[in-house]
Amino acid sequence: MRLAVIVNPDAGLGGRLGFKGSDGRAAEARAAGAQDRAGPRMRQCLEKLSELAREPIEIVAWDGRMGGDWIPGEYTSTGVTPEFTDASSTSDFIKAHSPDLFLYAGGDGTTRDIVEALDERNIPLVGVPGGVKMHSGCFATTPKAAAEVVWSFVTGDLMVARTEVMDLDEEVYRKGEWKVRMYGEAFTPASPRWMQGAKEQVQRESEEETLEAMAMHVASLIEDDPDLMIVWGSGGTLRQICLENGFDSTLLGIDIQHRGQMYPDLNEEGLLERIATHDGKILLLLSPMGGQGFLIGRGNLQLSPDVLRAIGTDNILGIATPAKLLGLNELRIDTGDENLDSEIRAKKYLKVLQGYRTTRVIRVAED
Repeated sequence: MRLAVIVNPDAGLGGRLGFKGSDGRAAEARAAGAQDRAGPRMRQCLEKLSELAREPIEIVAWDGRMGGDWIPGEYTSTGVTPEFTDASSTSDFIKAHSPDLFLYAGGDGTTRDIVEALDERNIPLVGVPGGVKMHSGCFATTPKAAAEVVWSFVTGDLMVARTEVMDLDEEVYRKGEWKVRMYGEAFTPASPRWMQGAKEQVQRESEEETLEAMAMHVASLIEDDPDLMIVWGSGGTLRQICLENGFDSTLLGIDIQHRGQMYPDLNEEGLLERIATHDGKILLLLSPMGGQGFLIGRGNLQLSPDVLRAIGTDNILGIATPAKLLGLNELRIDTGDENLDSEIRAKKYLKVLQGYRTTRVIRVAED
């Protein structure tokens, strides 16, 4: 089995800074103090793979930030990472290799670059989630899940299936508009347990009354405790509920509402500063991603482990409409911190608001 490993070193850099993607903004993110995200998550995946593997797996990669820097064991060098990397670097690597499987770390933009470079070659992909946004079905749910998928593929336990390659228009995305479209298809090992699937956008016009009822519920919580600080997650459901209560939250950012004041589109630093000024109750409202079930770790990287600990894991409330709940069997968590993931998963279930003073408990995925 020959495994080609590639890392987009710039993927995910802008997540905690509140960027809505890293395309074209890597230098800006690094200048603002952003730390590598994709590389360390690839290392985490490969460390798990080395634990699972009962026979040698040949790994090929470039030396440097696009590969070798993140590989904990031996590998075969097939080149050197260029001094400056971009989409063409990914394309050059893909075109130069024909392995049994590509294991890559990045986001949806990286996936698009890989699929375009593959052209007509049907080489399967497994993505280690390392970007800000990951809507495509090529990604495993976590770095360790990616290792499970790779090893199961090596042993012949998983078949290969087609999946959709999705991405947002980042220029439009940064302006607060959500436009997702399909860019193609790719082959990936089929595993409902470990692979996240492609994102689905769920919307029903008939749910207007439900959204109004959930808005009334949030309003009643503030009425009961005027000092309650609410942290609004991203997404259309939460934005509509916020609008129903007379406030305008950002569609794609993380906002704080406190004592009639909105603090919009806060990054990790801004969230920590605002939370530190408050010694009362905090409530974090999050809407799970349709089709994938991610509550934390997809599109809301501003909610870093430090921010989540400052809020408190007992102060998380999911919000989902009936249409979204129909396709939601479990909630997925990927905070980027294994200890925090374990703490949340140990709860087994989280509450999800589905109407006025009506909640439902949803199981938290174990991996």
